[in-house]
Amino acid sequence: MFGNYGNDNRNDKGNNAPIQEGGEYEVKIEDTGRDGDGIARIEGFVVFVAGAKVGDEVTVRVNSVRRNFGFADIVE
Repeated sequence: MFGNYGNDNRNDKGNNAPIQEGGEYEVKIEDTGRDGDGIARIEGFVVFVAGAKVGDEVTVRVNSVRRNFGFADIVE
C-alpha cells in the first residue's frame, strides 16, 4: 500500500546524502567549523571531521549523517 515513491536512493533519515554512515572516504580539509572541527566536502556535501586541520588530506569514517551535513572521524 505504501511504497518508497522513487526514494530508493535516500537513506533512513530521508535525505539524498552522497555518503553513508560507516563509509570511509579520502578527503581534503578545506575549512574550520565554529567548534574547531575540520570541514571537508564530498560531492559538495559538508562533512565535519573531528580533530582535522585545514590542508589535511585524510581518510575518514562517517559516524552520522544529517539532512545537510555529516560527521566523521579520522581513520587511524
